[in-house]
Amino acid sequence: MRSFPLHIVSQDKEVLSTEVESVTIPTGEGEITVLYKHVPLFTKVTTGQLVYRTSGEEVSVVVSNGFANVAPSGAVTVLVDSGVLARDISVEKAEAAIQAAHETMKKTRDQRELLLAEASLRQAMMEVKVAQKTRKTRI
Repeated sequence: MRSFPLHIVSQDKEVLSTEVESVTIPTGEGEITVLYKHVPLFTKVTTGQLVYRTSGEEVSVVVSNGFANVAPSGAVTVLVDSGVLARDISVEKAEAAIQAAHETMKKTRDQRELLLAEASLRQAMMEVKVAQKTRKTRI
């Protein structure tokens, strides 16, 4: 199978830059899978599990809201608020973030703070889910 470049960039770092055979991206309308020579596309990315495949291996990345672009050249660029490879997820940190988000949501009356806590909660819960799922399949 032919490959194409995939770049995942968050606000603070380049999460990933590699050649892939396919990538499945979570969007507002559901998941889309991009293959070699996909039609150019620009779409919104939602918090979820992005999965790319290369050399018979599947790798998961937890991504938050952002945008994905499939260029006419075939290169895929995913720009997100945050992204973390499944192998780099710390379940302990994610569970602590869940607790902190719950505490903030109980205490705050500030709408902006509440929205940030909800986004943090969704991200941390997705990290725990992906970490548990990917670690089960490795055993």
